[in-house]
Amino acid sequence: MLAKLSAEIRQYLIVTGNYWAFTLTDGALRMLVVLHFHQLGYSPLQIAMLFLFYEFFGVVTNLVGGWLGARVGLNRTMNIGLALQVVALSMLLVPSTMLSVIWVMAAQALSGIAKDLNKMSAKSAIKLLVADDAQATLYKWVAFLTGSKNTLKGVGFFVGGALLAWLGFQGAVLAMAVALAAVWIISLIFLKADLGKAKGKPKFRDIFSKSSAVNWLSGARMFLFGARDVWFVVAIPVYFSSQLGWNPIGVSTFMAVWVIGYGVVQTIAPKLTGASSGQVPDGRSAFGWALPLLSVTLLMALGLWLQWPAEQVLVIGLLIFGALFAVNSSLHSYLIVSYAGRDGVSLDVGFYYMANAMGRLIGTILSGWVYQAYGLLPCLLVAAVFISLAALFALALPVTARAPEPDV
Repeated sequence: MLAKLSAEIRQYLIVTGNYWAFTLTDGALRMLVVLHFHQLGYSPLQIAMLFLFYEFFGVVTNLVGGWLGARVGLNRTMNIGLALQVVALSMLLVPSTMLSVIWVMAAQALSGIAKDLNKMSAKSAIKLLVADDAQATLYKWVAFLTGSKNTLKGVGFFVGGALLAWLGFQGAVLAMAVALAAVWIISLIFLKADLGKAKGKPKFRDIFSKSSAVNWLSGARMFLFGARDVWFVVAIPVYFSSQLGWNPIGVSTFMAVWVIGYGVVQTIAPKLTGASSGQVPDGRSAFGWALPLLSVTLLMALGLWLQWPAEQVLVIGLLIFGALFAVNSSLHSYLIVSYAGRDGVSLDVGFYYMANAMGRLIGTILSGWVYQAYGLLPCLLVAAVFISLAALFALALPVTARAPEPDV
């Protein structure tokens, strides 16, 4: 069956499979760390700090990784990402007495580098496997890759909580390390060499995008993901556990369902935004879809301020937020792949995901600090401000799906 598929489809399946496997372990590891260290008595801010290097090195990796991918090929950067994740998981297999904050932060730093090398490589590769005049197909492929990835990340959240309960922290980490090592070996054998390698040797200064469309979209992406992570990373899991009395399985199951649903909506985003009729989104679409996301965030904040039942407000509100956020994220993911130049595509994509990682870094720090100092309601208000800024940045994007020539 696979032999009958085109070379492009086979490579797409390998790239997607790599991305899926990595994402499963990444989501599980995130939930393992949050729940395990919460059980050990760490404060919300301390838990957030465990992810500081994860997010910080994601910023650096996307900026440098795009340049590296254009020079050595996306197959190599993807495989390097898989290998580094195996190393990061292995670092957490030391005796529990050695699991100091600094050690865990170092392991998370490697995991952050690995994750963003893998993601940048996967998203960039799609550009090269679809013809320039097939924008609707490009949108569908990007939406499927992104949506399926997030669905599996949600499964990973559940797996992380379940493995923590069944195997303990180290048993769960060992199982994931062995499985991902097998995926890495398969990828080394079958992923096409020199995929995405630029015709020339891009200079290091080329890591900064010269396209105004890419720059504005990167700003919108930074605030969009900061708006999510300011409550998602630490505030919500800790609030559900400490204030609502949910057990680890309950917390991880809800987070899993949220991310799985988010991923499913991302995969059908082309239908929701009109791609099935030949229409593809543009900058105005990104602005328009940000407005309902802002509205539901403010409604959740209002519900908490009026002291409506917090559990119902948050569960219902966050499910709606997740669906709307999925469409916004899918639109952005398509636009960056569409805007990026074909030769050395990873340069533009890497710069964009650098901004994405910066938004996660800001959101992660604020999630721990704002929640610990002021509570959940202010986290939602900060999210609302960030969504407003993302919408304003989207207004500067081209009103057609194709970007103009770079400003030089």
